[in-house]
Amino acid sequence: MHFYSFNIGDYASHTRHLTHLEDLAYRRLLDAYYLQERPLHEDVAMVARQINFRDHIEEVAIILNEFFSLVEGTGWVNLRADEEIAKYHSKLDQASRAGKASAQRRLSAGSTPVQPNKKQETVNKKQEPLKEKALTRPEGVSEQTWNDFVAQRKQLKASITATALQGIQKEAAKANWTLEAALIECTVRGWRGFKADWVSKTKGTQADFDNINYGKGVQDL
Repeated sequence: MHFYSFNIGDYASHTRHLTHLEDLAYRRLLDAYYLQERPLHEDVAMVARQINFRDHIEEVAIILNEFFSLVEGTGWVNLRADEEIAKYHSKLDQASRAGKASAQRRLSAGSTPVQPNKKQETVNKKQEPLKEKALTRPEGVSEQTWNDFVAQRKQLKASITATALQGIQKEAAKANWTLEAALIECTVRGWRGFKADWVSKTKGTQADFDNINYGKGVQDL
């Protein structure tokens, strides 16, 4: 035990006649008894050493004889302390049993199957959002262009879906651009999407794009 009840009034009424050393010895003996939860050693000198009273064996012997009982083969026993230790372990056992019972009740309640009605299942299915699948490289788009575009979309935390790709392709057609050219432009400019209006004011047609982006080679971008 690392804690025990201490009645100051009761202790004082039984220890007023003790000297300071005897009082200190008694407190240390009680601490040792409760901490170990067993009788003290039969040898008084060993007990004195245990509580660091090597030079005061006489005081230790006085306290042991007055407040403890020597049981041969067992050691120095304190009946009051034994009662407190027994109560302490009884409370621990009760708390342990209550905790196990509570856990078992929760487990039993959680294992009870719950059958949702069909209306609930229908509502849940309607509420589930539709997820678009990521696409593979479109036909007509080079592997390098596609890989660059995919890396850029990941960096922007934007998924590549059929809807997004169709939007880019539609706007590219408006500007007379190929899908490959539009994807390169998105990658170079860090765009999440593509609008024909964005390039019509600067480059205009696919031929303009080819002259600017491929006249010196893609590596010059």
